[in-house]
Amino acid sequence: MKNESLILSCSKCNAKNRIPVSRLDEAPKCGKCASLLPVESLSRPVNVSDQTFDGEVLKSTLPVLVDCWAPWCGPCRAVGPILDQLAKKYRARLKIAKLNLDENPLIGSRYSITSVPTMFLVKKGKILDTIVGALGREELEYRIKGML
Repeated sequence: MKNESLILSCSKCNAKNRIPVSRLDEAPKCGKCASLLPVESLSRPVNVSDQTFDGEVLKSTLPVLVDCWAPWCGPCRAVGPILDQLAKKYRARLKIAKLNLDENPLIGSRYSITSVPTMFLVKKGKILDTIVGALGREELEYRIKGML
């Protein structure tokens, strides 16, 4: 991880900036407009939709854990705080994406998701692992470490 870097888009001018992972805590600024880059977003799950899924997940430079959930699902709500913790722990090494299937049925249909929660681990645009049902933090971390 010492020489790894991330590409962050500036939220003000949309310029792409390469930031070394080791310097993320130094409040990096955009090379074009000098605005602060959105590094805090790396420490929490990102919401994705049918429209943003391909860009946020399949084209991500980081491995991605996608949580397909529904607001009425009790186990989905139980997994939410675990994913928040994992997003902080694996910051800059793993992106956690949340997809509300009630609002975004196309991705659910594309991947034949029939129950929630369903999670899948994606690396370089390929699904490496699928998890159906709610898992505890230890089991999720075991599966994540196998992908990193």
